[in-house]
Amino acid sequence: MRAEGQGLDLVEVSPTAKPPVCRIMDYGKYKYDQEKKLKAQKKNTAATKVKELKFHANVDTHDYDTKVRHARDFLEDGNRVKCSLFFRGREGAHQELGFEVMNRVLEDLKELGAAEQPPRLMGRSIIMLLTPVKTPKGK
Repeated sequence: MRAEGQGLDLVEVSPTAKPPVCRIMDYGKYKYDQEKKLKAQKKNTAATKVKELKFHANVDTHDYDTKVRHARDFLEDGNRVKCSLFFRGREGAHQELGFEVMNRVLEDLKELGAAEQPPRLMGRSIIMLLTPVKTPKGK
């Protein structure tokens, strides 16, 4: 009766309590506020992205350093990094060179990322997935 007199709703807050707990409130506004909170919560959660770096077995030192620097930035930002190394033509005959490059990447980034998926051969490429170890910067 009091809720109707004020133009509000009688909402059961805790039905399992003895006696059940009810509250007088504007139920439509309450639902609206709950949806806004949920939407804001979803917006603030950082979805981890997967960034990809592509290498070749005969990568030059400058190109290698640049790609490792990018991978370092990605890991510091909290992103996962997928490292792919592709073999062209007869490079496939020397897969050990590709594994050396991937292990070098892993060694250079060991303080920032751990291998979620170690380097492994898939067809004509070697694939490795790194995840950040430390918390993202700026967060």
